[in-house]
Amino acid sequence: MSSISLPTTTSAWTVEGQDGFDSLKFRKDVPIPALSDNDVLVKFHAASLNYRDLIIPRGMYPFGQKNGVVPGSDGAGEVIAVGSKVTRFQPGANVLTLFNQAHIGGSLDTQTITTGLGGLIDGTLRQYGVFNEHGLVSMPPSLNWQEAATLPCAALTAWNALYGLKPLLPGDVVLTQGTGGVSIFAVQFAKAAGATVIATTSSAAKANALKTLGADHVINYNDTPSWGEAAAALTPQGAGVAHVIEVGGPKTMAQSLKAVKIDGVISIIGFLGGKAEEQPSFLEALSNVCTVRGLLVGSRSQFEDMNRAIEGNGIKPVVDEKVFRLEEAREAYQYMWERKHFGKLTIKIE
Repeated sequence: MSSISLPTTTSAWTVEGQDGFDSLKFRKDVPIPALSDNDVLVKFHAASLNYRDLIIPRGMYPFGQKNGVVPGSDGAGEVIAVGSKVTRFQPGANVLTLFNQAHIGGSLDTQTITTGLGGLIDGTLRQYGVFNEHGLVSMPPSLNWQEAATLPCAALTAWNALYGLKPLLPGDVVLTQGTGGVSIFAVQFAKAAGATVIATTSSAAKANALKTLGADHVINYNDTPSWGEAAAALTPQGAGVAHVIEVGGPKTMAQSLKAVKIDGVISIIGFLGGKAEEQPSFLEALSNVCTVRGLLVGSRSQFEDMNRAIEGNGIKPVVDEKVFRLEEAREAYQYMWERKHFGKLTIKIE
């Protein structure tokens, strides 16, 4: 272990209760645990927020969480010290957090699915954190702290959706929904792979932004409620799209099924759209002869593959122009809850 004087406490947010964003508490002088042999001490420079972070303090998260957890799953920082048996990193290395800390490769299982940061394990909304070396990846050198901090969840989820089951091929057609972080990364990754992108959104301004990012076609779902059929009509011979990035949930699934081609993949990411009166049945997936796949972020192996693609293609994450400081995290939560952001919302940590 390095012999420099190391910090013993950190400022950190915690989630105490489920009373909305008032459950977020800012603590100073939180003890930093001692490094074990395989641990790394990280000084965070930036974090980014995800929809999951917003619903945990509101009591809406359907998976495991511990009271008093440090929230946040996305973090970019610098290695300050390493344990005696650490081989992956040295002090001075720039690193990113892996969402499921034990998901190194392959499929999730009952053990690795419980290792998500900011739920059951302390996350990134703090100045310093101790992590097992296997729960970190090297940061792409072409990105700054704010950009890099957006990668651990939204980017990796989009990458897994496009490559985790049936790899995206040049010439494939991809359908994305909205302008959230996962959807925007999916547009960028799909275009880098030589795919055609059809995007849906709700306004002319957002449509222009999506076209700037590379979307070939944009459908306004307010003007075109049957956007699934409209998307399929834009594909060669009207066959449908190879990949659907499904972030809306029950309210959008019926249209996604109308858009997907035979043997295509619908990747279910979240449930922003809420509940619907009439939800499509599994028989509709069967009649479409498609795969409907739920996924939860991705593995470290996929993360490293994605980072190489980001470097090789010069991809720059889309970061909202408003950046919050660590002590303003509660305001950042509210800003994102009100959907005032475009792209990823980030927090600067000093």
